[in-house]
Amino acid sequence: MYTLTLIAVSMIVSLIVTPVVIAVSKELDIVDKPNFRKVHTKPISMMGGAVILISFFIGIWLGHPIERETKPLLLGAIIIYLVGLIDDLYDIKPILKLLGQTLAASIVVMYGVTIDFISLPIGPTIHFGWLSIPITIIWFLAIINAINLIDGLDGLAAGISTIAYVTIAFIAILQGNIFIIMICSVQIGALLGFLVFNFHPAKIFLGDNGALLLGFIIGFVSLLGFKNITFISLFFPVVILAVPFIDTLFAMIRRVKKGQHIMQADKSHLHHKLLELGYTHRQTVILIYAIAVMFSVVSVILYLSQPWGVFLMIILIIITIELIVEFTGLIDNEYRPLLDMIARRR
Repeated sequence: MYTLTLIAVSMIVSLIVTPVVIAVSKELDIVDKPNFRKVHTKPISMMGGAVILISFFIGIWLGHPIERETKPLLLGAIIIYLVGLIDDLYDIKPILKLLGQTLAASIVVMYGVTIDFISLPIGPTIHFGWLSIPITIIWFLAIINAINLIDGLDGLAAGISTIAYVTIAFIAILQGNIFIIMICSVQIGALLGFLVFNFHPAKIFLGDNGALLLGFIIGFVSLLGFKNITFISLFFPVVILAVPFIDTLFAMIRRVKKGQHIMQADKSHLHHKLLELGYTHRQTVILIYAIAVMFSVVSVILYLSQPWGVFLMIILIIITIELIVEFTGLIDNEYRPLLDMIARRR
């Protein structure tokens, strides 16, 4: 009941706050204007992060956690939100944006929330020592930017994040981790309320301020939820967030192959490719939701599996990712080794 109450309250707050934020952002002209890379055709409010942040803070206040990690979570959330908002307003250079993300992650590290070691299935436990600091920061940067890059269609990043929070919350229930359950519950409620206005046709976007905030909090709960990291458990959050990670990884591969800078924007992300294949806006988002749910279910199976079962699942995951990449043309439309091999055998 406690969890359901937090979800309900956060959802109600989000439903109330979102129209207010939309009105304020339009009055202040903080809107996302159409351009050649964007699917929408009219200016849309891009202050979704404000809705998520307000709902999150109210939910945390109601939950009243006593854990010392609450303070760096809230401080980091404020910093990452401001970094995203400044980027939305002034389109700052990528290096400055990265520095801001690093600052938010560093706040968490300063409070001792780090990846300290990893236990191998066969062999010793590897302690990272001082390397735990850069490893943890890189962890945050990877998740923050993965969520940011997937935010290309109405409701996409918010929906993917909701699925991730539900999955992490479920694993936290199995672990009995009340703190993580509370954070995830608050975020689930906030996002469900936000999605009422954010799903196609959207009346408000997350903006960088919202996408970076979601990535930061997901990075925090996935790190804290799997704090005692083994080699196998390291894969849980990666699989949970497989869709944004796949999109980010193969965007980099695609750009390197074309001789482009890895940070150069293009229209070849997963959602762009599905639109090119003829799926509608809503169909594309729902299809990516389905893929995300599939990977989330796999992550729970991984968590419950014995080591030999985990390695079998990892092989199946790799094959599935390869099929998704080839079918959608994420690298390029000519890259189809596995599909061509299947076609020849038929």
